[in-house]
Amino acid sequence: MRAIHLIGSSAALVASLLVNQAYAAAKIGEPAPDFRVAGADGNAHALSDYRGRFVVLEWSNADCPFVRKHYGSGNMQSLQQQATADGVVWLTVISSAPGKQGHVDAAEAQRLTEKRKAAPSAVLLDESGTAGRLYEAKTTPHMFLIDPEGKLVYAGAIDSTPSSDPTDIASSKNYLKVALDEARAGKPVSEPLTSPYGCNIKY
Repeated sequence: MRAIHLIGSSAALVASLLVNQAYAAAKIGEPAPDFRVAGADGNAHALSDYRGRFVVLEWSNADCPFVRKHYGSGNMQSLQQQATADGVVWLTVISSAPGKQGHVDAAEAQRLTEKRKAAPSAVLLDESGTAGRLYEAKTTPHMFLIDPEGKLVYAGAIDSTPSSDPTDIASSKNYLKVALDEARAGKPVSEPLTSPYGCNIKY
């Protein structure tokens, strides 16, 4: 019985290590982990589909006041429009589990996009939380930038003021915009890692 217990414990340890390795895969300067997630448009989207282009990953929850700060003010839409006009792929990711705050189906995700006049390249419905855990996404919003070589070059907050007050946007440093400008100019990102703020993702 003791041998069986040891074997079981070893198997559990190996499984735990494999899970931890998978969920700790997103590291600055290293290849961004690939994923394939269903989109609100009815298509499956894989990160590898966009190799050769800059990609922004934006974790979102429409019911979160910190997300509302950036959408209600038009700040997020402006960033999306500017980025996509410059050829950047912008993927809005919703990792709220069914029954949890922020969870939406494809139809509701499409309706929200239209209502808010948002301009992502696609909205991804990560109901299982697989993509969110791969990137250790913690809050909404939580922003990531991947370069054309597939390397993660920025991870963290959208800006420097961790509040839900839209009036703070004008005086804040927009970390994502700075990272995008620097990376697209062929420069290293000056602040590649910042602390995200917002609502905890409801996995």
